Amino acid sequence: QVQLVESGGGLVQPGGSLRLSCAASGSIFSINAMGWYRQAPGKQRELVADINSGGSTNYADSVKGRFTISRDNAKNTVYLQMNSLKPEDTAVYYCHTLVSSNGLIYYHYWGQGTQVTVSS
Repeated sequence: QVQLVESGGGLVQPGGSLRLSCAASGSIFSINAMGWYRQAPGKQRELVADINSGGSTNYADSVKGRFTISRDNAKNTVYLQMNSLKPEDTAVYYCHTLVSSNGLIYYHYWGQGTQVTVSS
């Protein structure tokens, strides 16, 4: 089994910054993609950004140029640096990973979610 522990959410004013972290632990042989999704009230969960094991990144158009995703493979941790935050970034942010315990089959795992609120 794999556990994901998220941290770093909170309340910030428009234009401010936050950094989210998500650490994976447990039965891990290898991690493929790691990423962040978000879900605002009344909306579907959407991809914010992801990064594969080679370091290639992908961003939602709405966050390009403002958010940066990175990962520390030695720590099995993914980060999301969020700058120039806007009220429309308010949502619950979920960490997501593809993890294999044996190098053959990968499973999806989700974090518990962390609230990000952008408001003055």
